[in-house]
Amino acid sequence: MKKVVSILGARPQFIKASVLSRIIRERKEFLEIIVHTGQHFDSNMSEVFFEEMDIPKPKYNLNINGMGHGAMTGRMLEQIEEVLLHEKPDLVVVYGDTNSTLAGALAAKKLGIKVAHVEAGLRSFNMAMPEEVNRILTDRISDLLFCPTLSAVSNLKSEGFENFDAKMILSGDIMGDSLAYYSRLSAERSEIIEKLKLDGKKFVLATIHRQENTADAAILKSILKALNDISEDTLVVMPLHPRTKMMMDKFDLSFKGLTIDPVGYFDMLQLLKYCSLVITDSGGLQKEAYFNQKPCVIAREETEWVELVEAGFARIGGSDTAQLKEASRDYLNKLPDYGIDLYGHEAGLCIYQEIANYLSQIK
Repeated sequence: MKKVVSILGARPQFIKASVLSRIIRERKEFLEIIVHTGQHFDSNMSEVFFEEMDIPKPKYNLNINGMGHGAMTGRMLEQIEEVLLHEKPDLVVVYGDTNSTLAGALAAKKLGIKVAHVEAGLRSFNMAMPEEVNRILTDRISDLLFCPTLSAVSNLKSEGFENFDAKMILSGDIMGDSLAYYSRLSAERSEIIEKLKLDGKKFVLATIHRQENTADAAILKSILKALNDISEDTLVVMPLHPRTKMMMDKFDLSFKGLTIDPVGYFDMLQLLKYCSLVITDSGGLQKEAYFNQKPCVIAREETEWVELVEAGFARIGGSDTAQLKEASRDYLNKLPDYGIDLYGHEAGLCIYQEIANYLSQIK
């Protein structure tokens, strides 16, 4: 039986992988081995996802975290290579744009193992972002490129991928599949709305975690000032990322809204269902807001999900207090028209079928 190794390390990857992993288990055409790099190691940001979403426990947990980008990627590359030498898979699947993504793709390619990249072709065109470097390099060495949007396909074509020995597939967005499947379960199993006494209340859901927003005191202060001002009229609920908490303590910055610990997927889905607006610097949460028909203010200077902005479902707020407040006020007063389908349906099945066909051709 053919074997696939899936490399995971961060919250969005667990969510995306849950869809493909479930189909693999149902169809039983090939075997999946899951490797967790440990990039997200907090139990609320890692273990809870495997438990809630019924993802098979990783066969390997490398427990690599808490280092700089170079050290982390290098350590992952070394240990993933050992796993691949032992497992001898026919294909390695990587997701998104994290250090785990790049390390998994590099380790496989150097061993002559084929690579599939789920969420290929996305570009922020900001090379100062580590994620941008990761996604560009991963795309270049991947054999199967699963693009969630037409703009992602267009990006790859403009970079010359039609001339490379790789296959571009417009698959749609696998995160939409996950949300559709788990939405009902979250309503049954999550009690966070009742626990936080948010039922019937208008509130904004905010998440801030990126290095470019948290490492600079002035930038983090500007974002928190906007959230604090917004919270004077509409409660802002913020699951607090460990990095953000550490930097807020370091810079002696306060938040006047409601902070909570990082939450699992079901709790996040319920918060998304009941909120009126999302303010975030997370790429995944921008899409999850759209799938829940909630407008999103992006606390970054750019986004990979350009179609969200072009269609009016999201606005760029950056780290500027005034811009964040203005965009939030506009969305709280008027919702976009969610009659447009941006990402299609059943991306997971498309990805599975392409992988199965690819594996059948490998001798």
